[in-house]
Amino acid sequence: MKQNNQSIKNWATEDRPREKMLEKGRETLSDAELIAILIGSGNSKESAVDLSRRILKDVDDNLIQLSQLTINELMSYNGIGEAKAISIAAAMELGRRRRFAETVRQPTVNNSKDAFEYFYMKVSDIRHEQFWVMLLSSTNKVIKIVKISDGGLNMTMADPKRIFKIALENNALAVVLCHNHPSGNVNPSDSDKTLTRNIINCGKILEIKILDHIIIGIDKYFSFADSGLI
Repeated sequence: MKQNNQSIKNWATEDRPREKMLEKGRETLSDAELIAILIGSGNSKESAVDLSRRILKDVDDNLIQLSQLTINELMSYNGIGEAKAISIAAAMELGRRRRFAETVRQPTVNNSKDAFEYFYMKVSDIRHEQFWVMLLSSTNKVIKIVKISDGGLNMTMADPKRIFKIALENNALAVVLCHNHPSGNVNPSDSDKTLTRNIINCGKILEIKILDHIIIGIDKYFSFADSGLI
């Protein structure tokens, strides 16, 4: 039986995530086992896998919430020093960039899911509200994604004048709006609905169509268009 304070290389073969990956493939490893490979060892009371399981439990076994932990928050766990915390953060960032690389292969937006994938890369790790716009051509090709404003934990403001100034400067004929809800609740507030209506009305005057307004939570989203609110 392995001792909890031993590094992975001293574990029994069947308990080693690295060997398991080589023999059975990376898809057979649990999230905790993958994190254990990153950190290499646990502490005097926990193996690397046990420590990884505890960290994941604290974020509800949600990798998106794990990616939002700061270096200092990761270092609050016994057995996670600066180097291990940085390794975890770097792995989370690589995962985020891989998802973005897959998204940009398709430079057009055809539905709310496409828009969500683009915006998700921008706001998934943000702990305060931000408001973004996606500028589109007449064929729904993505011209640019621009941050309009930063807000607090549960509120952000978006100035329609700034939105349409940027749209006109970039010759955009359509716009998708987006903001995040760090709480994870993606239901639109009354102020969200009012703001969206105001922006839509401004767009009608300038002949710039608002295709959707996406609200992003931790791992899901709400679409005004899909819900019949646009």
